[in-house]
Amino acid sequence: MLTKGIADTRVMKLSIIIPAFNEAETIEAVVERIRAVDLGNISKEIVVVDDASDDDMPRILDRLTGIQVIRHSVNSGKGAALSTGIRAATGEVVIFQDADLEYAPEDYPAVIEPILNGVCDVVMGSRFLRERPVFWGQHKSPYLNHYIGNLLIQHVTNILYGRRFTDYEGCYKAFLRSHLLDTPIEATGFEFDNELICKLLRKHMRIREVPIRYNPRTYSQGKKITWRHGLIILWTIVKWRFHPLEVTGPAPIGTRRYRSDPSS
Repeated sequence: MLTKGIADTRVMKLSIIIPAFNEAETIEAVVERIRAVDLGNISKEIVVVDDASDDDMPRILDRLTGIQVIRHSVNSGKGAALSTGIRAATGEVVIFQDADLEYAPEDYPAVIEPILNGVCDVVMGSRFLRERPVFWGQHKSPYLNHYIGNLLIQHVTNILYGRRFTDYEGCYKAFLRSHLLDTPIEATGFEFDNELICKLLRKHMRIREVPIRYNPRTYSQGKKITWRHGLIILWTIVKWRFHPLEVTGPAPIGTRRYRSDPSS
């Protein structure tokens, strides 16, 4: 439940966008856990974007009620699904949710709290603020290579953009929807989040991190991201540090305009 005293009356709806491809094993459980989260006076809008799944997920979605389902006719990538969901969302605040069970919807209150309190425009959930993974013992993480890749992405981003964040690859990211609509994204794959965050950093948005829980799944359980995606992510980070930004129109009240000059 949201912390007592939070001005949640300022935000009447949270849009939860779930990009999904062949997640028949977990999609129903994810939706049910989202429904169970207590957000006080804030209503929830669940938008599932089915990115042309060819397993049983479309049939499972057909029987779920109280959610908005959008279907792509062609598999277009996670980023394309997020873009579709953002256009369809109607909440003042938007949060991204993977269709697997690696992340806990019970963390929503902590993720959106800084936005509701007006202290920032964007929140990134960090898997590493609470604890770092271990690679020995009974509960060791099987993904040393992923962790090294995350550290590389973290350091490259922090160096290029002058920040000190601990995790750019965590699923949970929350935004004022107005900023998403004012930030067009080209990426259609896993690098979508990185392009978005890099552009928001260039636009001097107020960004905070909060700790989130993480329960990594294996490739046999459906994990999809690989080292190849990591290379694309690194290129995206470098590209959007120097590539001119597109100015899309009047900035929302209370936000700063940004320049197309790469030095911004």
